[in-house]
Amino acid sequence: MTQTIRPHTATLAPERTRPLASTLRYAVLDLLRNMRMMESVFFILVLPTTLYLMFTGMSEFADAPAGNGNVSAYTMTSMALYGAVLATSSIAGSAAVERANGWDKTLALTPAPQWSYVVSKVLVALAMAVLPVILVMTVGWSTGAELAGWRWLTTAVIVVVGSTMFAFYGLAAGLLFRSETAVGVASGLLVVLSFFGNLFVPLSGPILSIARFTPLYGLAGLARWPQLEGSRAASGPDASPDELWLLVLNVVAWTAIFGFTAFLASRRGKSHV
Repeated sequence: MTQTIRPHTATLAPERTRPLASTLRYAVLDLLRNMRMMESVFFILVLPTTLYLMFTGMSEFADAPAGNGNVSAYTMTSMALYGAVLATSSIAGSAAVERANGWDKTLALTPAPQWSYVVSKVLVALAMAVLPVILVMTVGWSTGAELAGWRWLTTAVIVVVGSTMFAFYGLAAGLLFRSETAVGVASGLLVVLSFFGNLFVPLSGPILSIARFTPLYGLAGLARWPQLEGSRAASGPDASPDELWLLVLNVVAWTAIFGFTAFLASRRGKSHV
């Protein structure tokens, strides 16, 4: 009796671990593929870094104190966040191309669960997001950006982890549309969301009231929290600080919306096979 049970038990263990192992293996291969796409890597590295150098070079207050750092650090965080969400949302392009080529239908024929494709794309997006954050913060450190002690690492971690939201955003866009126009739509809308997220210029008045409900506003506030602790680059009534719980609620809500949309889109693609 014992001899007949042991072989059966041994064959079950690999089956239980196979979905996770296959997901990680696919994520590694997809990451290597994205790293070889030099034009995309160059874009997500150079654009935010150039914007940082341009904004700090044009500012007369780059060295002025701002919270637990200076204005250069404020701009550096904004551009690092822009680079991170640009990198993660670029997943829309790969997802759109793969869907147009029928790759999602090929995956649907495999034993991999429905969540495997979504999780692997999110992992790849987070790995890609690390690159512009490291570059922008390195350039910022070398050009006078100042943050007190541990706030450097904390800011970088918040930016990278928080950009998960836009991995779901990009994936949802790529899965919902069947052509490469998803790339242009997602990227174009990201610029608008970055404007409302206070990444390019400080907002005020009615526009600021609207911006508080947009996806990047909460994430930008959390990324700057180690430096500003909720304060904003504004004066008068618009200078009132943001509440931490409202920023967290904004991020959680939009991450849930984008994540659920990506899951439903992925499930729909599998059900059509």
